[in-house]
Amino acid sequence: MHFTYCPHCGEKLTEKEIGDEGMVPWCGRCRMPLFDIPDTCVIVLAVNECGEAALLRQNYVSRDHYVCVAGHIKPGETAESSAAREVEEEIGLPVERTIYIGSYAYGKKELLMLGFLARVKRAGLRLSCEVDGAAWFPLSEAAAKTRPGSIAMRLIEDCAAYLRAGDRAENFLK
Repeated sequence: MHFTYCPHCGEKLTEKEIGDEGMVPWCGRCRMPLFDIPDTCVIVLAVNECGEAALLRQNYVSRDHYVCVAGHIKPGETAESSAAREVEEEIGLPVERTIYIGSYAYGKKELLMLGFLARVKRAGLRLSCEVDGAAWFPLSEAAAKTRPGSIAMRLIEDCAAYLRAGDRAENFLK
């Protein structure tokens, strides 16, 4: 979110240099900076006990590539509960466990995406009206199904690296 007016008093903001932050929106009446705030979302790679990842096809995102489950965090939710809710809403599977993997900035839409690995049981996928299709893929093939360089691809690669470390895959997938 980019502020033009102060959300506290309504005054039009000006630019002011603030230390090493550079020029930032400034409210002269409240005497405070108002930094831009990205919307916070979750992006989730749902993986089953067989080491397969559930990927989605959402035509409004891409007709050529798959994506991971993703959505906005609702007021009052934790990031973990949001990740579990989105998986259940979009592909109809309850989440048994989540692990935070990392954050990803999506500047094009001013989003901060919190990436999770979610453990689900293999079952048929029940799709929400937001999803045009979904399928299970071996984790080793999942990144290739996404757009090169995308956040989904980076999350899949980061999850695969996490699972390769030590005996994490064995413990996470059972």
